[in-house]
Amino acid sequence: MPTLEIGICNNKAFTLLELVVVIFIVSLVLAVSFPTFTLQKDRKLKSEAGHIASILRYLNDSSISRKENYAVNINFNEKTMNYDGPDGKKVERLDNLSRITTQSRGNVSSGEVTVFLSPTGAGENFSIHLTGNESSMEVVFNALSGRVKVLKDEGV
Repeated sequence: MPTLEIGICNNKAFTLLELVVVIFIVSLVLAVSFPTFTLQKDRKLKSEAGHIASILRYLNDSSISRKENYAVNINFNEKTMNYDGPDGKKVERLDNLSRITTQSRGNVSSGEVTVFLSPTGAGENFSIHLTGNESSMEVVFNALSGRVKVLKDEGV
């Protein structure tokens, strides 16, 4: 005689509650991580601009305190910034370098530009423009005050 088992359910489907919980968890993870992905490029650009600004401040302050001249060479072909500071020669890679603006040469976006920092200050004001995928930044050096500012670049 065949036996009939009652109470054993062999469903292979998800309940509505399980689907709602999974969708909630996935949407929560996406909501937290999505802004991180979109802002990652801006962070790298801001980081590079801040790094350039700190190097220029350091070289300017060192020039005044040690009474020495320092040269900063920006090479557009290699996208590098070379300088010989108190700690020796250094080379910094500038992935987002687009141009430099000086009073004497205007906008330069190819070749090399050398800026000199002396105990009496830099010879002229200049700004280094960095361009990312969606935004751009500008590192502005004031020759009279020795101040360095990082600005959102409007003139791209």
